[in-house]
Amino acid sequence: MLKRENDVFQLLFESVSEGVVVVNQNHTIIATNTSAERMFGYEHDELLEQPLSILLPKVNQHGHEKKVSMFIAEDRSRQMGKGMDLFALRKDGKLFPVEIGLNIIELHGEKIVMAIISDISIRKQHEKEILDLNAELEQKVAKRTQDLSDSVEELQLLNLELRKENEKRLEAERKVKKALKKEKELNDLKTKFLSLVSHEFKTPLSGILTSTMLLSKYKLEEQQEKRDKQIGNITNKVHYLNNILTDFLSIEKLETGNISYQVSTFKLSKVVNEVVYDCNMLLKEGQNIIYPEDIDDISLTQDEKIVELGLSNLVRNAIKYSPENSTIKIVIKQKKDDTIFKVIDEGMGIPKKDQKNIFKRYFRAENVLLVEGTGIGLNIVKSHLKNLGGNLTFDSKENQGTTFIMSIPNKIEI
Repeated sequence: MLKRENDVFQLLFESVSEGVVVVNQNHTIIATNTSAERMFGYEHDELLEQPLSILLPKVNQHGHEKKVSMFIAEDRSRQMGKGMDLFALRKDGKLFPVEIGLNIIELHGEKIVMAIISDISIRKQHEKEILDLNAELEQKVAKRTQDLSDSVEELQLLNLELRKENEKRLEAERKVKKALKKEKELNDLKTKFLSLVSHEFKTPLSGILTSTMLLSKYKLEEQQEKRDKQIGNITNKVHYLNNILTDFLSIEKLETGNISYQVSTFKLSKVVNEVVYDCNMLLKEGQNIIYPEDIDDISLTQDEKIVELGLSNLVRNAIKYSPENSTIKIVIKQKKDDTIFKVIDEGMGIPKKDQKNIFKRYFRAENVLLVEGTGIGLNIVKSHLKNLGGNLTFDSKENQGTTFIMSIPNKIEI
């Protein structure tokens, strides 16, 4: 179990392109990812058990431990050194400009600091180019102004050149502003991603640990039922973690384009029966699934696993976000060119203001923030369907329910 936990967190660390450095309360580095090691010029695991000061310029080392301790005591995430120029120290002794986002995480009763480090050398270079360009422009203006008395023709030429130079400066500023905005959005997304992952893994891992401890206490034969219950809890939580890991791997494949679809001809009833069978084990008290049983004559030439993934995701969401004693209904209709799946629930619905963002990665509506989930399932399904010529839409009213509509071509050739 510990090996699996380490594998999961290692994959998450390595999926982040920015440097990640984790420090304990003793200001000792306990974990880094490859991006951080490459950024600071160290070999694999060379930074482990080293003091944090190894990455700081000498001028910043004095009093830094006190600042870190105060930050841990505050117990809140923030941007480090806002409004200041921060520098970090590479192994070769060279300094480079950075931005650092700090997050507090409690693990096994100990508070640790997770730092997300961005090398902003390129941005600083762009800013310097703008300053140099402005200085050059000012020099040219001064020179041309001195020559204004020479002739009106020279003044006209000057105005023309100044307009061109100003256009270059404005274009450079626009590019830098655009780059800064994109960089900020990316940093915010990565901070949100790490916070989300730490929460989504911490809860089931804590549950697994609790069930494991209880198992060691249930040693009598008449306690077999209690043992089976804890084993079931462990199994369910491992499946949940495995599903999250599968989703993250799917994101990586979709982003890199390293994904291939396996097209075959199959009976749709087989997929529907498997999805309903698996989801029946997740039903809350009084919930039931109504699904068509007269679809044996419907076949698809598609990627069977993707069709099953899409339908399963929609049904699982319907169960998760619907109350007890409610009905989840699956409606299937095959047309000439495509097949339409509708999954209808009686759940909490999606707030109107959140609907435009529902397919964005990591986004979760404000009324489901206390329900477990990563906010990536719908994004993955929609991306797969788009690659296969299909689509995913929805219709929802808050506190009344949601209908998701999945359409996919009856036949596709990859």
